Amino acid sequence: MDVATGEERGTTERVLTLLGLLQQRDVWTGPELAGRLGVTPRTVRRDVERLRALGYPVHAAQGVGGGYRLGPGKDLPPLLLDDEEAIATAVSLLAGASGSGAGGAVAGAGDAALRALTKLDRVLPTRLRHEVRALSGSVESFGGGGTPVDPEVLMMLARACRDQVEAGFGYPSGGEVRRRRVEPYRLVASDRRWYLLAYDLDRDDWRTFRVDRMTGVAARTWRFRPRAAPDAAAYVQESVASRVYPHRARFLVRAPARTVRAQIPASAAVVRERGSGLCEVLSGAGSLDSLLMHMLLLGHDFEVLDPPELGRRCHALARRLLSAGAGFPPGPDEQQASPGTGRDEQSSGG
Repeated sequence: MDVATGEERGTTERVLTLLGLLQQRDVWTGPELAGRLGVTPRTVRRDVERLRALGYPVHAAQGVGGGYRLGPGKDLPPLLLDDEEAIATAVSLLAGASGSGAGGAVAGAGDAALRALTKLDRVLPTRLRHEVRALSGSVESFGGGGTPVDPEVLMMLARACRDQVEAGFGYPSGGEVRRRRVEPYRLVASDRRWYLLAYDLDRDDWRTFRVDRMTGVAARTWRFRPRAAPDAAAYVQESVASRVYPHRARFLVRAPARTVRAQIPASAAVVRERGSGLCEVLSGAGSLDSLLMHMLLLGHDFEVLDPPELGRRCHALARRLLSAGAGFPPGPDEQQASPGTGRDEQSSGG
């Protein structure tokens, strides 16, 4: 039985090596593969049949330029990576997931890199991990981009989300760093930063955390049962765009949502469709005047929906602006309107 097991293991290893060779270049001749594998061409043909039986589309052609070719299939076949390829792939994914390199220029590339990295993490040998960590530290970026995060912290949180285990970390709150104990749910990448959506066990509610502000991140072995969770991307975007600010507001903007989204970063406002040529904007700021200034600079007609005090602030600023320009006549295409009259007063929400 030991001999049979050894033979089966040898055949399996040889077939996997054959698959790896077929993935390296377009065409191999039978003698070339036989030489690389140290077997006869007849054994190569048998191994090719084994790959076909497993669902790999290995094509064979006769004559000059012919040979064995791995064709495209309906499913992506498993990739076989040697040590150097595995290290290079992991380092590249770490760079993309942490916001370095060219990956930050592609929409959704950070999320895709992190998902791929968690899959690679399942099979990456322990002996290669220290090399990946050492090489990832040499990856730099230029030209601005997102706030850098520790790739190992990002990986630890990704594993905790994947394995459904509790995590703990220090996080600034009220001028001091406090220890938080959470059930991590999803990592979300914005145009500038990484965020963790998690259920805060001490506050008994969902919370959003900036990964670059975390300290002493540690994953526990205590597993949890997943809760009914909000849409991660939408929740984090609304948190970042409005909930963290002392003042929040809703506006009805007379412009298509796609137009306004192109003008406002996703981290600065939530833009929702509101019918043909209309959209609703939810945003936050440190002051009511800042909210109005940002909306004015978009160049579209808009109405204040909430809060009422922001509508009243519109009237106060309108009087101030009219007073500042009292010495100049209005332009030919401008309508003269006194403050406190017209459609604005009816729809300002005050």
